[in-house]
Amino acid sequence: MSPSVVSLAEGSKPRAAGLPASEALLQALHDAVRLLFRPFDARRWMKLTLVCLFLGGGAPTAAFHWSLGSLPGDFRISQVFVRALQYISQTPWLMAMTVTLGLALALAWLYLRSVFRFVLVDTIFWREVELRRAWRALRPLGQSYFFWLVGLLLGLAIMFSIAGVAAYPYLQSAAARPSSDAHNLIPSLLLVTLLASIVAVGLGVALLVMFTDDFVVPLMYAGRLPLARAWQEVGRAMRAEPASFAVYLLLKLMVSVGIGVAVLLFLFPVLLSFFSGAVIAAALVVLGLGALGLPWVWNTPTILLAGSGLVLLSGLVLILLSVVGMPGQVFLQDFGIYFLASRFPSLEAMWRIPLEASPEQ
Repeated sequence: MSPSVVSLAEGSKPRAAGLPASEALLQALHDAVRLLFRPFDARRWMKLTLVCLFLGGGAPTAAFHWSLGSLPGDFRISQVFVRALQYISQTPWLMAMTVTLGLALALAWLYLRSVFRFVLVDTIFWREVELRRAWRALRPLGQSYFFWLVGLLLGLAIMFSIAGVAAYPYLQSAAARPSSDAHNLIPSLLLVTLLASIVAVGLGVALLVMFTDDFVVPLMYAGRLPLARAWQEVGRAMRAEPASFAVYLLLKLMVSVGIGVAVLLFLFPVLLSFFSGAVIAAALVVLGLGALGLPWVWNTPTILLAGSGLVLLSGLVLILLSVVGMPGQVFLQDFGIYFLASRFPSLEAMWRIPLEASPEQ
């Protein structure tokens, strides 16, 4: 189905009041359950899993920071990484290739995340996962979101770099003074202020991206609006109902943490077994090479082999997280759409078209 575009560019004003966040949450839960389970479609799940793989795998709070050092055994993963990094830093061409590859992968992930965010909104609106059609139709919108994200992150990097360069002489002079010198208090306060500012700016950027995903992207999708215009509309609605949006934010954070904890509890034994098997496989490779008279030493081939294994392991873990966490990603995006649609008549009109066509309505 090719969705018709409801124009928001012609002056759709946000309503003075809309659906309460709690009611929007319940309706979004019902809608997500119907999309995913009524009826259950394995192909739809696989396609949505692919989409959510690039959106964070259904873990919106990024709660999964797995530590290989917590695994049983004495494999000493951290020492392996340290040795590998030491070898890379001593090989200029390998270091340049690693940095270039890392930047390329980061930009590719940001691009896919930007486009697939619109694909997820399209799926929730029309209850059909049409990846090819949605990718072709929504790629221009995704590209504008991608350039905005890159500009935002680049601006942050420049700002933090300037702050670090400005603070470095004071910190260096403080390190040269005796620890009992009373003047060391000023650089310490400067460092604390700098770190607090970084944390505050990071939280602000996280909220900015979250509101863009939840509100701006659906408005851009429905009316084919530019990102700046969609943010103007969302900002107008926020100023009209600050308390409602604050309640939405609180509920969103609570539900996100709940989903992350639930998924983590479900996946903990699975991930433990998965990582333990990976460690055993790596140990068998090393022991097998030693039995053949080929002791493991860090050089270019072994670095590439270890890197390939790490990329494969990370990809498998991300796929597993995406399969299990995908329903949470769909539910949270649905929550934002329901909350916003009740405040924009044009968006609600488009939202109601597939709902009224559904046989369950």
